[in-house]
Amino acid sequence: MNPQPLFCPIETCPSRGIVGAGNLTIHDSLRNRWRCRVCGKTFSGNKGTIFYGLKHPSQVVVWVVSLLSFGCPLQAIVRTFGLDERTVAAWQKKAGEHAEAAHTHLVTTQPRDLGQVQADEIRAKRQGRLALWIAMAIQVPTRLWLGGVVSPSRNGKLIWHLAQLVRAQALERPLLLVTDGFSSYVTAWKRAFATRVPRLKGRGARRLQPWGGIVIGRVIKSYQKLRCLGVEHRCLSQGNWEEFALLSLPGQVLNTAYIERLNATFRQRLCGLVRRGRCLLRKEAVLQKNMYLVGCIYNFCTPHQSLKGQQTGAENTPAMAAGITDNIWSIGDLLRYQIAPPPYIPPKPWSNRGRPKGSKNKPKIPQEAMV
Repeated sequence: MNPQPLFCPIETCPSRGIVGAGNLTIHDSLRNRWRCRVCGKTFSGNKGTIFYGLKHPSQVVVWVVSLLSFGCPLQAIVRTFGLDERTVAAWQKKAGEHAEAAHTHLVTTQPRDLGQVQADEIRAKRQGRLALWIAMAIQVPTRLWLGGVVSPSRNGKLIWHLAQLVRAQALERPLLLVTDGFSSYVTAWKRAFATRVPRLKGRGARRLQPWGGIVIGRVIKSYQKLRCLGVEHRCLSQGNWEEFALLSLPGQVLNTAYIERLNATFRQRLCGLVRRGRCLLRKEAVLQKNMYLVGCIYNFCTPHQSLKGQQTGAENTPAMAAGITDNIWSIGDLLRYQIAPPPYIPPKPWSNRGRPKGSKNKPKIPQEAMV
C-alpha cells in the first residue's frame, strides 16, 4: 500500500485520475505538496483523505479512529487526548464516509465468484424512537464482509436492498444463499438472481429467468420464552442437497454460524448494537457510517484466524483471501487510501456544439414569408 498520491486530482488536468503516469514531482516535502508536470499546478498529498484540512497531527487522528472502530467509548477518548467531543465526532463521521467510498470502490464494484453467502439482521437501539435494523451479508469462503443496509423497519424493502447489494458483487456462477427463517429473503433472492429475457410469444414485460445453480437454504429456529428449543434445516427451490454439498465447505451443515460470528464482532465494536447497554443511537446516517468504518477495518486491517495458511502460517485478512489486496493494511493506510477520479474529458469545440446563441447567427427569414 503506497499512501502517496499516484495521480493528479486537478479537475482541468488532462492527466487527471491516471495512476502511475510519471507526471508528479515533489513540490514541498515538509508540507506534503506535489506538482503535476502536465497542468503545472500543485496540490496537497492529503487531498481525498480524511486528513485534508485537519490541523491536528495525522497520527493522533489515526489513534482516535482506531479506538472508535474497536468500541472505545467516546468520553474516554475525549478525556485521554484532551479533545473536544464535537471534534472526535467529526473525525468519526469523515472516517465513516471515507470507508464507505473505499468499500464501494474496492468491493462493491468488483464482481467475483462468491460461492456461498450468508445474511442476517441486527437490531439497534435508537433514542426516543423506534429501533433501527441493519441487514448484512458475508462471503463464507473468504469471510469478506459484503456490505450492509440500514432501515428503520425490518421488512421486504430492507431485504431487497441487501439482495441488490449482493447481486452487484456476484458473477453468474453457482451460488449458495443461506439465511434465517425470515420469509422475505426467498422472494428477494429469487428476484435478484435472475435475468430479464424477452418473452417467447406475444408482448409484455420481459420474464425473469433464474440463474443456474442457485441454492437457497433456510435455518428456522423455534423459541419459547427467548430460549432456542430447536433448529430446523430446509433446502428450498432452485437447488437440492447434492448441489448444496458441492457449494458448501468440507463437512459443513446448513447453518448461519459465520454471519452470527460477524454480528458478534459488530456488536462488540458498535455500542448501539449491544443488547443490554445504555448507549443509544440518534441518527440513521451515523449508524451507517460507523458500520462501514467497522466493516472496512474488518476486511482490510484485521487478520482472520480461520484464514491463516496451514503450511506457511501466514496471516490473511478477508480482503487478501478475496484477492482485493496482497498485504495487511494498517488503519492509517485505509484512511490514506485515495480513489482516482474519472479521466479528464476535454470539452467539445464550438464548431461541434451547433449554432451559438445570438441574433447574428439566427437564420434569415425571406421577405415573402413575412408578408
